[in-house]
Amino acid sequence: MENAHTKVPAECLTFFGVNEATGLSPDQFKKNLEKFGHNGERVGKSIWDLIVEQFEDLLVRILLLAACISFVLAWFEEGEETVTAFVEPFVILLILIANAIVGVWQERNAEDAIEALKEYEPEMGKVYRSDRKSVQMIKAREIVPGDIVEVSVGDKVPADIRIVSIKSTTLRVDQSILTGESVSVIKHTEAVPDPRAVNQDKKNMLFSGTNIAAGKAIGVVVATGVSTEIGKIRDQMAATEQEKTPLQAKLDEFGEQLSKVISLICVAVWAINIGHFNDPVHGGSWIRGAVYYFKIAVALAVAAIPEGLPAVITTCLALGTRRMAKKNAIVRSLPSVETLGCTSVICSDKTGTLTTNQMCVTKVQFAHKARLLKGVDGDHVELDAFDISGSKYTPEGEVGGKTNCSAYDGLVELATICALCNDSSLDYNESKKIYEKVGEATETALCCLVEKMNVFNSNVRNLSKIDRANACCAVVKQLMKKNFTLEFSRDRKSMSVYCSPTKGEGGAKMFVKGAPEGVIDRCAYVRVGTTRVPLTNAIKDKIMAVIRDWGTGRDTLRCLALATRDTPLRPEEMNLEDSTKFADYETDLTFVGCVGMLDPPRKEVSGSIELCREAGIRVIMITGDNKGTAIAICRRIGIFSEDEDVSSKAYTGREFDDLPSHEQPEAVVRACCFARVEPSHKSKIVEFLQGHDDITAMTGDGVNDAPALKKAEIGIAMGSGTAVAKSASEMVLADDNFSSIVAAVEEGRAIYNNMKQFIRYLISSNVGEVVCIFLTAALGLPEALIPVQLLWVNLVTDGLPATALGFNPPDLDIMGKPPRSPKEPLISGWLFFRYMAIGGYVGAATVGGAAWWFLYDSTGPGVTYHQLSHFMQCHDENEDFTGVDCDIFEASPPMTMALSVLVTIEMCNALNSLSENQSLIRMPPWSNFWLISAMTLSMSLHFMIIYVDPLPMIFKLTHLTVEQWLMVLKLSFPVILIDEVLKFFARNYVESK
Repeated sequence: MENAHTKVPAECLTFFGVNEATGLSPDQFKKNLEKFGHNGERVGKSIWDLIVEQFEDLLVRILLLAACISFVLAWFEEGEETVTAFVEPFVILLILIANAIVGVWQERNAEDAIEALKEYEPEMGKVYRSDRKSVQMIKAREIVPGDIVEVSVGDKVPADIRIVSIKSTTLRVDQSILTGESVSVIKHTEAVPDPRAVNQDKKNMLFSGTNIAAGKAIGVVVATGVSTEIGKIRDQMAATEQEKTPLQAKLDEFGEQLSKVISLICVAVWAINIGHFNDPVHGGSWIRGAVYYFKIAVALAVAAIPEGLPAVITTCLALGTRRMAKKNAIVRSLPSVETLGCTSVICSDKTGTLTTNQMCVTKVQFAHKARLLKGVDGDHVELDAFDISGSKYTPEGEVGGKTNCSAYDGLVELATICALCNDSSLDYNESKKIYEKVGEATETALCCLVEKMNVFNSNVRNLSKIDRANACCAVVKQLMKKNFTLEFSRDRKSMSVYCSPTKGEGGAKMFVKGAPEGVIDRCAYVRVGTTRVPLTNAIKDKIMAVIRDWGTGRDTLRCLALATRDTPLRPEEMNLEDSTKFADYETDLTFVGCVGMLDPPRKEVSGSIELCREAGIRVIMITGDNKGTAIAICRRIGIFSEDEDVSSKAYTGREFDDLPSHEQPEAVVRACCFARVEPSHKSKIVEFLQGHDDITAMTGDGVNDAPALKKAEIGIAMGSGTAVAKSASEMVLADDNFSSIVAAVEEGRAIYNNMKQFIRYLISSNVGEVVCIFLTAALGLPEALIPVQLLWVNLVTDGLPATALGFNPPDLDIMGKPPRSPKEPLISGWLFFRYMAIGGYVGAATVGGAAWWFLYDSTGPGVTYHQLSHFMQCHDENEDFTGVDCDIFEASPPMTMALSVLVTIEMCNALNSLSENQSLIRMPPWSNFWLISAMTLSMSLHFMIIYVDPLPMIFKLTHLTVEQWLMVLKLSFPVILIDEVLKFFARNYVESK
């Protein structure tokens, strides 16, 4: 049913053809069940769908194709090579399987956010059906639109319900999980005529998943399942596609370009050797020759793809998460670590994130003294006001500095009213080592005020924290006994308690607490000390002026008036069953005082927002609270300055919707505050920011934040937040501290800088491998490297130094720079040339190492270059190869030379990557101890596959002599000199432009 909140109860009942007393008939239930379906959740993706998605990446498909082709070719291998031929495709498949497992696991984590919503789905509900005379308990999933449902205190609402009748004095609902409101909402049955009212204003509706805090009601179900407000949130989350991080996007772009280059080079290598297909080495078979060069093309594909890159990135990010965890930022999604480094906007929920989500009394007003003025009718009352310190639920704090509250009779009575007009308390949680509220947030704030005032000077210093929690309230309750309570009602906007002294001294009193305008209108007197004086219009205006100032000033406090009826009616004279008469009993009141409270900002937030401003990060508050309160909080924490014009920088959800569609994106670019918003607004704001190329971090802690948390590049949940918010987020703040985000952003920036270094290191290494294979094919030389060797280099020997580069120390001014653009290229034009140059040398030196063994090594065959470059024409009848054993061209020593040169030269290249442009003289190798260790381990592993059986057989390697190792070093070290020259040019000519 659309806009049920705008209809009167009778219209809603008529729409479903149902009677409030009897409920749906069995036939109506079946009909509605067929029409609307079960009151349940949608089905997520299957495991098979998730697995298939992992193979949609282009680089993965190239590797998969290479593995499949290698398997086919391995079947046709003969002799000793049969076993080793299967190693390459087997290793590639292992990589792909591991990648798929990680991908599916991450996807399932994303689905956890939707699964966590089940926490708010009640299992049972109480309904009226015409086949039963009384209310019956049924499974919540069997509830359908049109059902008449009964809810009472402690119940979880099973569907979206239009209230038909309230069976108690008042009905209060905790709907913080849906709207973020920190105070429970008082409901009524009257129609709300505004069809565009936000959920917070639909006071005649109960929403699925919320909790009944007080009272009892009957209503008609108007929406179930995905049609409920919480169901819409679930659908939004399910429909939100996970955006790729900037790094992932760049790597995908790199993969796409790489795949095209690989394809071209593979085709080129195969094509330029067509003339060699009939060479004698292939037995004169054109097909065998074509297959041989096809294997070389496959090897080239393996060489070009940096298989170790995903593992190295994952390891670096994982190490980053450990450092972040020490700063209370727990990362759930590894790629988000890097994304934090380019965050340009933080969209923060107010309640519980920028504020403590703990209501606190910050001001107290009361009448202190009165004096008679000549020419003025009545007494002139002077009002006193004290500030109250403290921003959390705690009994510690000061009143007006260090005021002795017991010296003020007005404060003693004010504390008495706060303690007795109260059903809540403070509790010390020993496991968490914090004080927590038990009951209503507003009433708990009054309990804390009583404890801070300590009007009876109780000795609380030596009490345990458990006993200290309610020590002063307990003293008040020992003096006065609560006989009964007149619950809050909307017509009088107040509640009261009837109390009598425990020791029989004095008469009974009625203590009243409520909205100032309602309570003060029923006051005839004002308390001054132990006496009372008439409440004249002048005094009343003065009191209301202070209250208006508190409510509209810098803090926009929520105000409560406190009053007493010194001589109330006797209980037997009151009709306690009729709430419409409660206002008559709360008359002839004496105004005692007024308190102002708010959900205070966290102390550390102002400093964090200033740090964000220095780092070029814009902070936007997005809240479900009213606009005045939101702007006031923004001014307090520094999002807005005290005198800043916010007319174009702060919007309510409705004001934002009323803007023309073309102005909404512009408003989001300007705005720093959005109030009275719904989940759909939050997602739309994030969407517009993303359209403006901003990298958005969204903080929040409630169910209502979950869709936007999932949509934003970085969703940041509070540690005390709901399971839904945590599951939808990429990061959780363990201490709920906004400033932890700043520390995480700094870590993210440092990680990205280091990642650039090892990514470029790996890419230049792969370029060298490609050049090596291309040169051997183009020059007609024997294979210098085979695929299994290339896999070993890419995954192991290159991977370790690359990972160690992630430990490079961050720049000192890293948070003084603006966020980097997500479109900033990973490799610029100059760097592309630089790494192509380095890669070219790596490839040429590797081929040179193998050729040196054939041509000049004392243990080699000593063939001529012509024989080497035409080795495929080698056979017994060819005079050019007289005295040459044709099997020598498949020997393992030249491959060992080539692999050793490649590994050693890449260790040298790792030293080059310590800094992008700084010389090794300024940034010596020992500046990163982990890199030295990784290089040592990599070389040790290389020695292992050369000298430890049976590894040499698997990798087709053999032992090297001292002479051969010296040649390896001669060919490797020049790469350092070449890069030093390139760095010199970069420092002096490229950077200076």
